[in-house]
Amino acid sequence: MKPITWLGALLVLSGILGLAIPVFTTAQTKDIVSLGGLKIQSTEQSTHVVPQALSVGALALGVVLIGAGLYQRH
Repeated sequence: MKPITWLGALLVLSGILGLAIPVFTTAQTKDIVSLGGLKIQSTEQSTHVVPQALSVGALALGVVLIGAGLYQRH
């Protein structure tokens, strides 16, 4: 399989994933105070949104790259 086809498949997969799960949350734990053996930590959550246009664009570009990889002659 050609590298352009692999790249297309990766883009198609990421486009489908972006359409299936458009919003995801990440958490980051930070040390606020550290005094001897005592630690006070804070967990900060961040919500991330994947734009639908970006997902559709990645999906379409992936399909085009797969088609180009299959269409190219050796």
